[in-house]
Amino acid sequence: MLSLPALADPTRRRIVELLAQRDRTTGELVDEFDVSAPAISQHLNVLREAGLVITRAEGQTRIQSLNPAGLDEVGAWLEKTRAFWSGRLDALERELRAEDARAAQAAKRKKNS
Repeated sequence: MLSLPALADPTRRRIVELLAQRDRTTGELVDEFDVSAPAISQHLNVLREAGLVITRAEGQTRIQSLNPAGLDEVGAWLEKTRAFWSGRLDALERELRAEDARAAQAAKRKKNS
């Protein structure tokens, strides 16, 4: 799964957030950051290789947009992970409730003796 490591970098996450608002030219993206144009190009390359960003040419301009298929991969991973943790947390909640009930019952027995 290549897309998740690509999102580990905060600059790349911000690029994805900006592209989620609307498609942007490479120059517009460069203007959003305090790093060089080549650095933004490198970040865009990583995002393209991960399948998260698509670049299209309009004359001399390069338009960057999000790739829905790449985002679907991230979404699927999040759903799988959420389901795993949801089940674990539900089991933990049941165990804690049972422990609380046992403690309350023990306290009640102690009070009545």
